[in-house]
Amino acid sequence: MNPSNENYFVTLSKVNVNEHVERKGQFNFLSWPYAVSQLRQFDATATWQVQRFAGLPYLNTDAGCFVEVAVTVKGVTLSQIHPVLDSKNRPILAPTAFDINTSIQRCLVKAIALHGIGLYIYAGEDLPTATEEAKVDGLSVVPPAKPVATPPTPIRQGKGITNTQVLQIERLLKETGSDRDKLLTYFGVDSLAMISVAEYPRVIRSLEHKRAA
Repeated sequence: MNPSNENYFVTLSKVNVNEHVERKGQFNFLSWPYAVSQLRQFDATATWQVQRFAGLPYLNTDAGCFVEVAVTVKGVTLSQIHPVLDSKNRPILAPTAFDINTSIQRCLVKAIALHGIGLYIYAGEDLPTATEEAKVDGLSVVPPAKPVATPPTPIRQGKGITNTQVLQIERLLKETGSDRDKLLTYFGVDSLAMISVAEYPRVIRSLEHKRAA
């Protein structure tokens, strides 16, 4: 399956995963049983490990909860950190066991993708059509993904948060029906752009709590 003179990543990155991609909202997810199956077929010695934080399978921070999974293929270990998110890919500050387990599965798939399987799903490219498929060692494969442009560095407004973070706060203000002026007064700033990076998690937490109430 993998010629001795070829980087294993090259082979795994050509595996066609189209039929096993699940669509949830506007996001694509690769079925974790399929990803594990393809990985084990390629390397029966492949292993993965859920990282522990003080004995727990997740890390709780002011910005949210995170999980980490490390996958070893052909002696190469790569790890992926994944936030615990809801169905709309928003951070869950008080996740349930189910939320954590779901995030671990997603993190496992992304850690496997670092080795090649399904990586193109996360490159922003359209899924290739069946007519573009070829065969490599009996596996359905896809052409190499086109280069993806590097996203621009977020612009910081003054000494405050980024434009993206401002938009996130504005979205939460609208969703929760919160008063912008009261929020600005509470945090002692004249505009959302002047909220400091250190205060940003507090703003998000307060709005998230109001939305969950």
